[in-house]
Amino acid sequence: MIAMSNSKGGVILVGIEDKTGKIAGLSYEQLQSYNNRLATVASDKVKPQIFIETEVVTINTNDDEKKILVVTVSEGISKPYKDKNGAIWIKQGSDKRKLIDNNEIMRLFQQSGSLYVDEMIIPNTSVADVDKSKVEKYVKVIQKSDSGEKVEIDEKLLTNLNIIKDNKLTLGGLEFFANNPQKYRPAFCIKAISFFGNSIGGSSYRDSKDIEGTIPEMFDQAMGFLITNLRSVQAEQNFNSVGVLEISKIALEEVVQNALTHRDYSKNSPVRIMIFDDRVEIVSSGSLPNSRTIENIKMGNAVVRNNLMVSYCSKLMNYRGFGSGITRALENQPNIELINDIDGEQFIVRIPRVRQN
Repeated sequence: MIAMSNSKGGVILVGIEDKTGKIAGLSYEQLQSYNNRLATVASDKVKPQIFIETEVVTINTNDDEKKILVVTVSEGISKPYKDKNGAIWIKQGSDKRKLIDNNEIMRLFQQSGSLYVDEMIIPNTSVADVDKSKVEKYVKVIQKSDSGEKVEIDEKLLTNLNIIKDNKLTLGGLEFFANNPQKYRPAFCIKAISFFGNSIGGSSYRDSKDIEGTIPEMFDQAMGFLITNLRSVQAEQNFNSVGVLEISKIALEEVVQNALTHRDYSKNSPVRIMIFDDRVEIVSSGSLPNSRTIENIKMGNAVVRNNLMVSYCSKLMNYRGFGSGITRALENQPNIELINDIDGEQFIVRIPRVRQN
């Protein structure tokens, strides 16, 4: 039950033999006993306690009717859940395993909203790593000031803006205001590639680029890569008009911005942009958090994984932060496919390309 609560939930069937799948069934006394025992375990043996649902189901077999107990364990909202010895368990396929890796434990805290990775400090950084011109631009946006006066950037201001903490950069500060973010987090970049054909296993490509910098800088470079490597089509315009990008630019902007801002920064991996002959795929680390589904986000149900980055993004980029990005992308490009890859712990946006006549 702990492993299910720490993962995506699950169902336990009591009264079926585990190895053979044979329906053994339970007597009335057994149903009552197991029901009480499971409720006690969920409340007394798990920290914090979890809430389960039980249901008696009757199954018709060849010779008679047999009753089993169906126990539904939902994904928890107060991860990580532990046993009485303080051990953390998660699902591993059809089995379970004890969690000992600090990064995986940190992700569970992040999923429960009790830890924000973008507010954690980056070791070995200092105020010297801050690009003060970027901070000055941010402050002027906050103050809604267009004056040419210089803004005094000191440690107190940087601390108040959550760019630094204890004289070290926060992850959010690093990703938006550092001179060279990849010096300390080299994997937090974008790997962009335009393939010949439709397979990621292809050995040849048209264009390839490792995109680095702050999040606003990477966003601009990523859009440049997409615009350069996608076709412009005539659509319904006249012959003398400039062509229209085969995939909505608005949709691409929303998707790339979401990939950079809402990805799981506890995973040490880049955002990937892959252009194939028949589609574009944008892949970011981390499946949807907190039991969110594709249907949720299509309806504009916002999930903020990185509060600090969203705050910076709302001032420095064309970001509204109301959970409307995916909705706006779909309005401008209805054929977008959204894939919440739970097993691979990644989120994939797949957009078909216009066929060339």
